[in-house]
Amino acid sequence: MSHRGSLTAVITTVLGATLGGLLIWRVYRTRRKRLPSIQKVADPVEAPRPVDKEFTAVECQYSPRLHLEKEFKAVECQTTQLTPPVQIPSSEQLLGVKPVMVSSEEEWQQLWPLMQKELSVFPVLGLDCEWVSVKGQSSSVSLLQMASYSGLCVLVRLLPFRSGQQPFPLSFIEVLRDPHILKVGVGCYEDGKRLTRDYGLSLTCTVDLRYLALRQRQAMVNNGLSLKSLAADLLNVSLDKSLELRCSDWEADRLTLEQMTYAARDAQVSIALFLHLLGLGSEAGPASSSGSSYSELAARCQGLVDVPFRGRGDGEDRAADGERRRRTRKPPTYESPESGDQQVPDPRKNNKRKPLGVGYSARKSPLYDNCFLHAPDGQPLCTCDKKKAKWYLDKGIGVLQSEDPFVVQLLFEPSGRPDSKQDYYLTAKENLCVVCGKADSYIRKNIVPHEYRRHFPTEMKDHNSHDILLLCTSCHAASNVHDSFLKQQLAEEFAAPQGCEEGVRLLEDSDRRRVRSAARALLTAGDGLPEQRREELQDVIKSFLNMNEELTDEALQQAASLETRIFNEAYVPHGLKVVRAHAELGLRGLMDLERRWRQHFLTSMQPRHLPPLWSVDHNHSKFLRKYGEDLPIKLN
Repeated sequence: MSHRGSLTAVITTVLGATLGGLLIWRVYRTRRKRLPSIQKVADPVEAPRPVDKEFTAVECQYSPRLHLEKEFKAVECQTTQLTPPVQIPSSEQLLGVKPVMVSSEEEWQQLWPLMQKELSVFPVLGLDCEWVSVKGQSSSVSLLQMASYSGLCVLVRLLPFRSGQQPFPLSFIEVLRDPHILKVGVGCYEDGKRLTRDYGLSLTCTVDLRYLALRQRQAMVNNGLSLKSLAADLLNVSLDKSLELRCSDWEADRLTLEQMTYAARDAQVSIALFLHLLGLGSEAGPASSSGSSYSELAARCQGLVDVPFRGRGDGEDRAADGERRRRTRKPPTYESPESGDQQVPDPRKNNKRKPLGVGYSARKSPLYDNCFLHAPDGQPLCTCDKKKAKWYLDKGIGVLQSEDPFVVQLLFEPSGRPDSKQDYYLTAKENLCVVCGKADSYIRKNIVPHEYRRHFPTEMKDHNSHDILLLCTSCHAASNVHDSFLKQQLAEEFAAPQGCEEGVRLLEDSDRRRVRSAARALLTAGDGLPEQRREELQDVIKSFLNMNEELTDEALQQAASLETRIFNEAYVPHGLKVVRAHAELGLRGLMDLERRWRQHFLTSMQPRHLPPLWSVDHNHSKFLRKYGEDLPIKLN
């Protein structure tokens, strides 16, 4: 081969290799560009599906099977591609996921596998209900909303299942009563009672978000505890609670887009609030690779599972525990007290939100008059109210020394004198809330609850005004919630239960209670129960009454009025059992209990306006000096 031919072959080979490399690089670059867009669509956290404002109300119903499958695949694409660690969506992302409507057993079964996957990561559901009422009479629950941690919200229309038209799916019944799946919301315990009454469904493992909000002192709860208030204060999310939506027809043949969005947001906000209050929100970073187990979540909600909310006067939705709403088919006419929803405030009036704790009765007059009693030699003894000071004057055993301040000098030697001039009972005290400083309304707060103090020996109950402080109604309500947590701790530490066996005066016979509940369900719901459920309840009653024939109305009434309680001969009050356990350690044991409650108040409420010289060890050194550590303890 000539020199020129060799050169040509080399050049051809180099050009071919170069062109081939460029082609391979171009293909690689093209695939690299496509990959991020695919990942972005697959990840619900990176690209949440916002509610499309333009899709029609007919499309929202998801009634055609083809459309349901399309929505199911779209939602599955968003949620099943999660890779560890689990990324918790932000509130905005969570609220952006479109709800899915379920109106039949078939539609539920198609969606259930996806719901199972969600619950395997976080076994918790945000829950809410909607219903209608006519002239104050509420009908059965019309809509049940359930939202998972990613924002997937299932709207279950219950009307098709009413009166046994079609049976509830077994998996639907099981998820509601599953004791290892938390159901969270505002008033969810009460929602469960409605579902039981209307459909015989059992809702267990509920947690009211208002308790969680009160437990977190950093949560701003002074503006009320309704779902709308919590969403605004904690998530900076505004919920539309307009009269038209709240009182719309939830049993219409087709729900509008606005109705569906309104209903879904209540459940989605509930799950977002739960994650936020437990510190599991997106701002806290990724969760563990497997999410959170039920035991982990339940431990964070200790003492709050299946506990009805006992707060009072919570603002705009106060009549139904905050966010429970009565529904009307038409907006109420306010001129007629007979019509409409009397629980909905008149928008023409200035409906100011009432603060937390407004249900408490505040004092009509100041607690502290800051009058002074002096010994015959002029030594200050203590402060007291004016009524007590005037009593000494009226009895002729004291003389008035000064009007301002009001000072009465005793004409007899008192039984005791202060140990020093730096004594708590010699200081003037202000009439204001010791926590927030509010001065226009307040009530007395027992720092050591009466259920414990009442059993203390007489030596420790005299002159205990140190442990009575003033709190405004809002702080008083919050403090009571915190107290319930310490009581639960004491119950566990000293085997002094609040509500079972030795902790109750009357015991419940579980068998008789089950029979009574079954009879009442049959009398209340009647033919509205599914046939299978009705037969189960009838069998329970027949077995108890030893009946083989059909149940009569008389037998049902007898079963519905069964007495289920029996007197507990082993009853020991919780407070007495706790005090007894501390009394076994003598005087120091009781002082430890007293100190624990005082420190609990300081830690949980962080008061900024305590009276001077208030102390967690108040009078303890005096007790030891006066009575000694070996004082025989006689409990009351």
